[in-house]
Amino acid sequence: MRAPLRRSVASITAAAMLAGCVSTQAGRIGVDDGRDVCRAQVVALDSTGDFFGEDILRGAAIGGATGAIAGGGIAAATGRRGSDILIGAAIGALAGAVVGGTVGYLQARQRQAQDQASLVVAVGGDLRTENAQLDRTQLAFNQLVDCRVMEANRIRSDARAGRLPRNAAVAQLSYQRDLMRRDVALARAINDKIGTRGAEFDTAIETLAPGTKQAVAARRSAPPQPTTTRVSAPIRIRPDAGAPAIGQIAPNEQVTVRPAQGNFAEVTTSSGVSGYVPASAVGVRGLGTGAEVGGRGQEGEFRQLAASNIARRDNFAESVQNADRLAQGQGFELAG
Repeated sequence: MRAPLRRSVASITAAAMLAGCVSTQAGRIGVDDGRDVCRAQVVALDSTGDFFGEDILRGAAIGGATGAIAGGGIAAATGRRGSDILIGAAIGALAGAVVGGTVGYLQARQRQAQDQASLVVAVGGDLRTENAQLDRTQLAFNQLVDCRVMEANRIRSDARAGRLPRNAAVAQLSYQRDLMRRDVALARAINDKIGTRGAEFDTAIETLAPGTKQAVAARRSAPPQPTTTRVSAPIRIRPDAGAPAIGQIAPNEQVTVRPAQGNFAEVTTSSGVSGYVPASAVGVRGLGTGAEVGGRGQEGEFRQLAASNIARRDNFAESVQNADRLAQGQGFELAG
C-alpha cells in the first residue's frame, strides 16, 4: 500500500473512531450564567460521564484498525482503485469497530487469564468497578432531577401564594423545562456511552453466565395492568421513598401498574401522571434489586454480579426516559 494511501486509511480510521467522541463541557452543559440553581448538580453529572468515555473504544480501536486494512484489501483485490479503496477502508473501519467493540474486551481478558476461574475473577472485578461508577452516575442524575422538580414545585408554590406573578412563574417554569431538556440530552449521551461498554460486558456475561441477560429482561417485561389502588400515596419521580413527589394517588383510584425496582410499582393515572408508588399501595410485588438472578458458588456469585450490572444499566436508561417524559409533560406546567 502506497504511503499516501496508508495515510488516508489512517485518517479515515481515526475519524471513524473519534467522530462524536470529542466535546467540551461548555458544549455539553452550556456556560454558567448564574441563573441555574441546579448548576452544581449538572456539573456533577457531567463529570461522572468521563469514566464511561475512558477506554470505551479500546476494543473498537483494535477492530477498527484491522477492519480498515481488511476493507481496503478487499476493494483492491476486486480490482478497485483510488477512492473505491478508501471507501472500502472506511466501511471496514466502521464494521471492525462494531465487532471490536463487542468482543475486544472479552478477547483481551481471555488472553490475560490463565484459566476460566481467573477469567471469571477478572471480569467480575471489572463489573464491580463498573457498578460502583453506575451508582455514582445514577445518584448524580437523581440529585439533578430532584433539584429540577423541587425548583418547579417552589415556583408553583410561590405563584399560588401570590409571591410570584403568574407571567413570571410561567417564564421561570419554561426556563426550568428548557434546562431539564438539556439535562436529559446530557444523560442520554452518558447512557449511550454506558451502552457501548454494556455491549462489551454483555458479550462477556453471555459467555461466562449464559442466559443472565434474558433472565433479567424477563423480570422487567410485565406489561402494565389495570388495577385499583388500595391506599393514598405520593407518586414519586423515581422508585425511592426520598424522591420528590409529582402527584398523588387516592384510595380506590383506577390506574395502570407494573412492578418496578425495589419495593415499588410504576403507575399511570387516568390524568396521565406517571411515577412510582410503594408496591403494597397497588397490590403488587416489586422487582427487588435485580441481583436475585443467581445461584451458589463462584458461578452463582458472578451471575448475581452480572445481573446487578444489567439492572443498573436498565435502571439508568429508564430514569432518563422518565425525566424526558416529565420534561415533555406536566412536570413544568403551572397547574402541575
